[in-house]
Amino acid sequence: MILIIKTTNNMKEAKIAQKAPYVIDEKAGKKYWCACGESKNQPYCDGSHKGTGIVPTEVVLTEDRKVAWCGCKQSANGAFCDGTHAKL
Repeated sequence: MILIIKTTNNMKEAKIAQKAPYVIDEKAGKKYWCACGESKNQPYCDGSHKGTGIVPTEVVLTEDRKVAWCGCKQSANGAFCDGTHAKL
């Protein structure tokens, strides 16, 4: 099970970090997905969003699992890849 704590962003357009997902074997726990595309530690937040009006999305993984994090920051599925990158 995955719990997503979505925050509201008063944002400008997010920067495309890459046009592919970040597929990672994740351990259970809390993660902060970079929603702005500015982080140097993709797909995770490193605080680079400050001043952008965009905040990270908190994701709680209740079990170890493989995750396809959105790299283009345009997914309708929030932090998770939905294939939107293929249309960019």
